[in-house]
Amino acid sequence: MEHKMRRSKQQLPIEDAVKILNSCTNGILSLVNKEGNPYGVPISYVYDGNKHIYLHSASAGRKIDCINADSRCSFCVVAQDHVVPEEFTTYFRSVIVTGRIKILTYPGEINTGLIMLSDKYCPGIDPTNEIEKFIKVVKVLRIDIDNITGKESIELVRQKQ
Repeated sequence: MEHKMRRSKQQLPIEDAVKILNSCTNGILSLVNKEGNPYGVPISYVYDGNKHIYLHSASAGRKIDCINADSRCSFCVVAQDHVVPEEFTTYFRSVIVTGRIKILTYPGEINTGLIMLSDKYCPGIDPTNEIEKFIKVVKVLRIDIDNITGKESIELVRQKQ
């Protein structure tokens, strides 16, 4: 169920939220395990500009266990977090994505995800050898996005006015 933002004046236009997703280099992936306990992990990612975020992972571990138990997820990216002590606040911009996460099994899509990640983090470097070296021990994950919501502090909203 999608919630309406309570402080709607602070909601970023979708274009701004997409810019944040494209420009940041890491975010927090939030999952739940089979007992319903939360698990959040910082992770590198790439947004495809449409409805998917690609991530990579080791083949086994807590993240994979959580995904196998429940595909629902949240992904948060913070683009700005400037603490202003004298105002008792922070000037922030962030994006939260909700959706479902899956472990990719189709070789073509796995390769696409790895190339997209390589293009973002290692631009201009041919990733072929690195992909071949690790393809048997890496998992590629894809978030199928249901919702993207960006928000900024009221102080940043006021600065624009």
